[in-house]
Amino acid sequence: MTAADILRIRLDNQQLSATSLKTPAEVVHWMGAIQAQEYAMAKWAIGLRLKDVPESIIEKAFNDGAILRTHVMRPTWHFVAPEDIRWLLALTAPRVHQASAYMHRQLNFTPSLLKRSNDAIAKALEGGNHLTRTDLQKVLKQKKIIAAGFHLGHLMMYAELEQVICSGPRQGKQFTYALLDERVPPVKPISRDEALSKLAHRYFTSRGPTTLQDFSYWSGLTMKDAVAGAATLNSSFNREVMDGKEYIFVTPSTKNKIKLDNTFLMPDYDEYGMSYKDRSVISNLKKTVGPRASIVFNRFLVIDGRISGSWNRTFNKDGVQIKVIPFAPLSKVKMKAMASAMKRFHTFLNIGSSKKSNRKK
Repeated sequence: MTAADILRIRLDNQQLSATSLKTPAEVVHWMGAIQAQEYAMAKWAIGLRLKDVPESIIEKAFNDGAILRTHVMRPTWHFVAPEDIRWLLALTAPRVHQASAYMHRQLNFTPSLLKRSNDAIAKALEGGNHLTRTDLQKVLKQKKIIAAGFHLGHLMMYAELEQVICSGPRQGKQFTYALLDERVPPVKPISRDEALSKLAHRYFTSRGPTTLQDFSYWSGLTMKDAVAGAATLNSSFNREVMDGKEYIFVTPSTKNKIKLDNTFLMPDYDEYGMSYKDRSVISNLKKTVGPRASIVFNRFLVIDGRISGSWNRTFNKDGVQIKVIPFAPLSKVKMKAMASAMKRFHTFLNIGSSKKSNRKK
């Protein structure tokens, strides 16, 4: 196996070079979880894995509850499928609670206070109420629970991890919370071993070739759990060694797939970068290229699977202006591919393109 093989197979398994998926819900289910603290860019991450599906369709899927947004791993927000949210939280929440324990002590969060907070939030949301964080802050204040800044953020995250709340439909541009039991009907729990096996199968299917270290990093689970989960993988998973590292993957299927472009504008925190602890295959850059241009977090131009530039967008009265800065001069073929990638993002937003769109060589 070569680095080129890894790129080619990852692009296919991540549904980036070709896709068999047709809806936002199918993308989120396939991926298991999609990092989503940058909401607009997380919608674009879904759009990249579909053919000609505009942002409005993904927004509707979110508002309808076909995809949900909650804290589930590491900890940060992720899009998850309703059918996956309960077993994922049961598996990963204990690790997130461990990571949050120090902050809880600093904030003087006692078990009694956390229970009172969860009870107050649940009561306020009963009956299909969808409330904003500001609304719930007022509810908690009435119960004499300090809820501002870090206090409020951690109380809301705790309620998410405890399966009390999840995302509700947006009110304009504001996010709301809903009772998880009203958004997703309760289901029979599965065992921790079953959940670990399910997550391992989903991860290595959608992101391989990848390593056990990558799986542990992405999931926030221990290496012991990563090894145990991978041990349940069946014979359809390949294991190959490159540079002393074992990579696990399934051979991509070409059946019923629609071809997409290997050159695209990668959003912040996209799973093409965030799924792997070792990102050397997709880029040989230093940790940063210019101010705050972190390999993990920034928006990058990807050409043939490799990070080859950065990009940003600015909204104005004429539409959206995209600025792309390649890290090295591009051939005419790659310039054409970059232009197509920019056009694809304009089409996704469906708000027109500014004549001032900036493309630097």
